[in-house]
This record gives sequence, structure tokens and C-alpha cells, in this order.
Amino acid sequence: MHRHIRSWIIITLLILTRYAPTMAQENQQRPRAREAGVIVGVFPTGAHNAITDVAGVRVGHTTLHRGDSIHTGVTAILPPGDDWFHDRPPAAIVVGNGFGKLIGSTQVNELGELETPILLTCTLCVWRTADAMVGWLLQRKDMQDVRSINPVIGETNDGGLNDIRSRPVTGDDVVRALESAASGPVAEGSVGAGAGTVAFGFKGGIGTSSRVLPASNGGYTVGVLVQTNYGGVLTINGAPVGRELRANRVGAIDSFDLAATYGTQDGSCMIVVATDAPVDHRVLQRIANRALAGMARTGSSFSNGSGDYVIAFSTAESVRRRDTRTPRAVTDLPNEALSPIFQAVIEATEEAIYNSLFKATDVKGPRSTVRALPLEQTLKILEKYKG
Repeated sequence: MHRHIRSWIIITLLILTRYAPTMAQENQQRPRAREAGVIVGVFPTGAHNAITDVAGVRVGHTTLHRGDSIHTGVTAILPPGDDWFHDRPPAAIVVGNGFGKLIGSTQVNELGELETPILLTCTLCVWRTADAMVGWLLQRKDMQDVRSINPVIGETNDGGLNDIRSRPVTGDDVVRALESAASGPVAEGSVGAGAGTVAFGFKGGIGTSSRVLPASNGGYTVGVLVQTNYGGVLTINGAPVGRELRANRVGAIDSFDLAATYGTQDGSCMIVVATDAPVDHRVLQRIANRALAGMARTGSSFSNGSGDYVIAFSTAESVRRRDTRTPRAVTDLPNEALSPIFQAVIEATEEAIYNSLFKATDVKGPRSTVRALPLEQTLKILEKYKG
């Protein structure tokens, strides 16, 4: 009996070992939107076209792909430094549609600051994820006297491709995402918290993008990371891609019943915005609102069952909140300087969403397989509508 159990474990590990590299290889083979010729907006990107182009920001993933039943994970976004509780970046959270389980939002908006990294995961994993990060933080240096902490955890519901009721994310998975966080290129598609998500009827996932303003507009960097799991009629750079793909498959559309024509419209999108522009909580709220405009450009329906949230923070030294009771001098931007930043966050959000779709791969779940966006057909549609 023990020999059979041992053999089963070895076979299972071999299968999982083979499956993980295959997923990674598929992610590498599919291009990002810009690599495929889809250029969004007017501002240039940063070196990696990622949220990590904002200096000091790091991203880590733990990805769980186990057979056909588990497709989920954790994505960690770390502001600069390693003592966020005592050296807090200003932050704001904006709700596009509040059908979600975002932990920590009320304190962020009351105090206007973050005191932990930001984690993204699946709906029924948020509480376990929050508990694990709190435990990890309380063990860190200079945290021995802390009696309250406000973890910020966002989620989308990946229950279509993931056995979400099993709540497969563990404390070790959370710690691994936090401790693996790094600057530089960011893995996208069916990874981390995007392992089991679906967007516009295709495989969604993690996407990221950045914009760098010209020196005449301050030279600031804006970076965005998204977890896409929502519905609507996919639009790319203004082209009706979703409508065309559906028409090519079943003929002309006579009615516009979204649910019947394109499948379920419920779902959610988490958007994280980072910038090195010196801006406070009030301005970060304004910036976060513009990220929703970028999401709207992709064809989102912001449906009844969608939990759409934007978490925005600034990394600028002049606006960070040190743990002190003494007054501080703050240098921040005037309102008249904000319009280029608004444009940048709209562009970066839109492109990050496209990247989440372009880099995603087919995923087989317990009930069905969700296909990745067909890139060859998509690019033909974009060429057709090129103006």
C-alpha cells in the first residue's frame, strides 16, 4: 500500500514538473501587445514597460497550476523599501463597482497611506492571504511593538477554472510571492493571481505597462499592474475585436444581448497604479479614477457582479509618511501639472489589460477549457480597422 502511494506521488510530481515549464514556455512564445504591433497612446514606455519601471517597486508571483482543478495564485506588489509600516507611501483606493472583497480599503482612504505591500489573489483566499502577510510582517525587524496592521488584499473570482472552494492558497504561497518580489521584467498572463481568471470570454490574467512623461511634463513614471477577470465586448485600440471574433464564428449578430452573445458579463478587475510623482492622497484618488477610463476603453461593461478597484500609491520621498509625531515639509504637484499623468495612467492601464490577454495561455479547468485570445485573428481585425 505504501509503495503504491509512493509511486502515485512520484508520478504526480513528474506530471506537475513537466506542466509548469510548458506553461512558462507558452507565456514566452506569445508576444506582448506592443511586441505584436499594438501601440497604445502617445507617451513612451519605461525600460520594461511594467509597474517596476517606477523605481523601487517590486512584483512577485506564486502560481498554482495543479492538474485540471487548481489554477490560482498570489501576486505581490511591494512599494520601495522594506519597512512599510514605519515609512508609508501615500495611497488611495477608488471603487468602480464594489462587488468584491477588498481588505483594508477603509483605513487606506481614511489615513491616505499604505502600511503593507499589496497582494492579489482569488476571492475565497483573501482572508488566508491577509493572515499570512500579517504574520510575515509581524516577524520583521522593529515590528515587535505593533498592535494593529492594515493588510491590503484584492481579489477576483477564478471559480470557473479553479476549485475555489478548496481555498488552495497557503501561508507559504503568500510568503513565497512576497519574498520572490523583484524589480525588472514582470511575468504576465496565466501567472500568480491571474492563473485562473477569464476576461471577455478569453483567458485573462496579469498584465502590466508603464509610461514615462517627457521632461517638460516633469519626467515622471507611471506604472500599472492589472488582474483581469471581467466582461464586456473586447475593444482594442478602438477596433471592435470582440464583435468581429464573434461574428466570424457564428455569423452576423442580430441582437445585442451581452450575456447570450458573449457569455457571462460578471467578473472583476484589480488595478494597481504606482508613480514617482510627488502627489498626495487626494491627487492619487484623481489618478485612480483615470485608470477606470483606461479599463473602459477595452470594452468593459462594469457589470452588476463586477468588483473593479484601483489602488494607487506614490513612491516620491517628499510625500512619504514617516512614523513620527512632528510636522513635516511636503513638496507635491499643483493641480495644473496633473493632466499628463492622467493621460499616462489611462494609456498604461489600457495596455496592461491587453498584455494580460496577449500573454495568457489556454487553461483547462474542472468544467471546461478557456482559450487564450486568438492572436492571428485579432491582429487581422486590427489591421482591418487601422485608420
